[in-house]
Amino acid sequence: MPLLNLKTQDFDSLTAALAPANASRVAVLKVFASVFAHQAQSMGDVRKAKQVPAAVRDWVQANSELPSLQVVERRRADDGFVKYLFESPRGGRFEAVRIPIFEDKYIVCVSSQVGCALGCDFCMTGKMGFSRNLEAWEILDQVLQIRTEADRPVRGVVFMGMGEPLLNFTESTKAARVMCHPAGLAISSKSITFSTAGWVPGIRRYVAEEVPYRLAFSITSAIAHKRAQVLPVEQTWPLATLVEEIRAYALSRRERAMLAYVMISGFNTGREDAEALARTFEGIPVKIDLIDVTDPTGKYQPPGAEELAAFRDYLQVVKAPIARRYSGGKEIGAACGTLEASQRGGTLFAAS
Repeated sequence: MPLLNLKTQDFDSLTAALAPANASRVAVLKVFASVFAHQAQSMGDVRKAKQVPAAVRDWVQANSELPSLQVVERRRADDGFVKYLFESPRGGRFEAVRIPIFEDKYIVCVSSQVGCALGCDFCMTGKMGFSRNLEAWEILDQVLQIRTEADRPVRGVVFMGMGEPLLNFTESTKAARVMCHPAGLAISSKSITFSTAGWVPGIRRYVAEEVPYRLAFSITSAIAHKRAQVLPVEQTWPLATLVEEIRAYALSRRERAMLAYVMISGFNTGREDAEALARTFEGIPVKIDLIDVTDPTGKYQPPGAEELAAFRDYLQVVKAPIARRYSGGKEIGAACGTLEASQRGGTLFAAS
């Protein structure tokens, strides 16, 4: 019988897995907390969990494992962003980013896949192609390892790293359940955000299952033929279909849907682009996150100050809250759209 991977269990699945050991709810909770809240480094640490009967501890130690990702390297940018390159014993390298929020906390941007199948033209991960989905434990261990080294608490997680999380729905949402469990990572569900390039089947499942985390929708253009030039998913799930799913999401959540809008100079920052957004999302409560494109190939450039100011003026026709997301860590390839399991830039450092 294969060993039970304790890091890939949410509370319900761990309860079922420990049934052969006749573990009580309290015992399961203590084992779960030892792995996630107290971040056990070995099976010996799990064995030290209090209020767990000896017979349960013996069963867990004999039948379980605690795998770990390897940190290949860490790179720090001048603005405080830190990019981690991980390697999994299952194979493949992927990245996560530690993002400073004010001076008292971090959020972690995690990867959900090795590579990505959607192939967005401005995204370095998309140029890698798709290798495989990450398991829940591989997603969680990104946060666990970063949290161990952090000098301030991790208060949020965004599924905006390598991969399309809705194409890895089961494992990504399982990881999120552990993140927000009080005996897990104890991160508020409101502080966990999934980002999708517009994978409609995943959005429909997200709404149907009433997944409690926030969902951000990558739009990039409300003009279908423009969107198709940079987001190939438009060919499979066209904008008109996506918009109706965004409407359903906003209505079911009774909140504004977040539209992530990657700004590309001379491409999607004109008056006609703002007017298309207003027409397309008329009657749907939305808010718009403006993001500078970051393309190391140089094919796409972000708007300059004058172009950005004009576009923000044009966007007033949308009659929605507008924010500009800071895209940090550019010199280490940690900015939005640049994660590619690379090794470059910034300050290379070891764990303290």
